[in-house]
Parts: sequence; C-alpha cells; structure tokens
Amino acid sequence: MVTMQNYLAIDAGGTSTRAVLVMASGDCLGYGVSGGGNPVSRGFDGAVDAQLRASATALGGSDAPLHSVTVAMAGASLELPVGLFRERFAALGLLQDVVIESDLLGTFYSGSHQDDGYALIAGTGAVAARVAGSQLAAVADGTGWLLGDNGAGFWLGREVVRAVAAALDGREQATALTELLLAELAITADRSLRTQGRVGAQQQLIAKTYGLAPIELSRFAPLVFEAVDDAVARDIIDRAAAALARTLLAVTTGREDGPLVFGGSVLTKGGTVAAAVMAELALHAPAGSTGAVPVLVRDGVVGAAVLALKRHGVVVDAAVFGRITSSLAALRD
Repeated sequence: MVTMQNYLAIDAGGTSTRAVLVMASGDCLGYGVSGGGNPVSRGFDGAVDAQLRASATALGGSDAPLHSVTVAMAGASLELPVGLFRERFAALGLLQDVVIESDLLGTFYSGSHQDDGYALIAGTGAVAARVAGSQLAAVADGTGWLLGDNGAGFWLGREVVRAVAAALDGREQATALTELLLAELAITADRSLRTQGRVGAQQQLIAKTYGLAPIELSRFAPLVFEAVDDAVARDIIDRAAAALARTLLAVTTGREDGPLVFGGSVLTKGGTVAAAVMAELALHAPAGSTGAVPVLVRDGVVGAAVLALKRHGVVVDAAVFGRITSSLAALRD
C-alpha cells in the first residue's frame, strides 16, 4: 500500500542541506542537516556527499527501504546525471527513482499545499515564480549577481559599499552605514588620513572590497537593517523592495489566483523588506483587490516533502500538509 511507503525528501541549498523522511500520511520520521548540497555551487560529488550525510541522519540507522528520493534544488533545469544520483542513494536502500525538482517549487510548497500560486525568494539571489498545476509556469530573475538578482542579498551589500564609498569622498550624503561597514572591515575611520589626496578609509575600502569575490558582498546586507532609521539605508531598502516587487509582478497574471509565499533571509528576517514589498505591490493592485497575505517560510524542506508525496501519487490536502509541518517542526526542536 502506498500509505506504508517511506519517502526521502531533500532541500539542497548552496550553504546547507536538509533531509526529511516522510510517510504518505504526512508524518515525518527523521530529519538531518549537512553542508551545501547544490551541484551548481558545490560540484556533483560534493553536493551528493552532503545530501547523503543529511539523509543518513534523517534515516537514523533505519534499514527500512526507501520508495524514492526527491531533491529540491537550484539548477534543476540543468542536465543532471540522475542515474548517478540513483547509484549513490542505492546504499541507503532506495527502491525506485530519484526525482529532481526546482527549489522554487520547494519554497512554494513549504507555504501551501495548493497547486497554483506565487513564490518570491530573496536570499543571496532573487527570483519569482508563478506555479500553475503544480509546475513552474513563469519565472523572473534568478539570473545571478552579474545579470540581475535585484533586491537580494548581494544587491543590498553592493549598495551598502557604494553608498559608503560615495559618502567618504563627499559625492553623496553622510550615512550611518559608514561606521558600520568600516567596523565590519576593520578599517580606521579617521578621515584626516589621506593617501595621495584620497581619504585613507576609502582607499582601504577599495582594497578590501576588491579583494573579495563579488558574491561575498552579500555579507554586508544585514547592515541596512542595523541602520534602518538612516535615510540612506532606508532608501536602499525601498529600492530593494521596488525591485523585488517588479520581479514578482513580471510573473503575475493580474488576478488573485493562489497563495503568495515568501522565502529567503532578506524577506523573512525582520519583515522590513517584506512589508515594503507588499506596500509596493499594493500600488499596482487592481481596484478592489485585497491582495494576498504572504506566507513566510524558513527554507524549502517542507516543500520537498510535499513534492515527494505529490510526485508519487499521494494526495496532499490540508490535513496531510498540516501533519508534515507539525511533525517536522517537532523534529527540528
């Protein structure tokens, strides 16, 4: 019977991987965490090793056979060697298939069991999706720091560095971000020190930021929330919210047709950007529209479990979804 099957669901992120063992009833039996498990950023072998470590913890030494493995991750549209995934997971007792799903669907289904709606994710990167009939119908942004990811962690961090660089030489107004960023980089804030006419602090800022990989600028994103009452920081937040709203609007149909799920630390921590995005969306809403209240999710592991069941013929209704969320929460505590 399908109700006796065990399914392994994995949310493979760039920095951490989460795995859960779930039954068709929605009851989660085990949970495990490991390092980054995304092959786009970690390479195939490193990614699968992380996925296997998290999975072994979720299985807890059980020798019960696995019906299937479902992995939600970025890069799901790439030509991934599913056969090699299957070979590696055979050691855990895999009986059938390995299914690769988009992390966008993992995020969406972490907030809803319905098969139509929207997801907006803003972590290091930014991407929006419309889900229709349990599939991705439209996707906007998610193009990486060079081409887009507007309003996400990298974008915020870059704007912080730019604002401080401009404040240091007088091109733009002074900002509380200057003290915060210089302290973060251990740069002396004395503006009387100059090197060939340039403020020494700015010279050090140039050297230290160009010494980082571009994506590492995302580490400075939290500074805008530490200085939320600062006019420059607030302007950065408002522009980020406007960019994220535009990304979401690019995939909408103009009518309210399903839940709205927010994921990623920029949107889910503190609520400042999420509230600003909703305010921006309200400006573009049709007359008489009440607007969807976003569901904030911490990651995509609940959605991976939902996908593991849905893709294998299990009906996930409100009751099953509730059991997934509650039993997983108990395992995480």
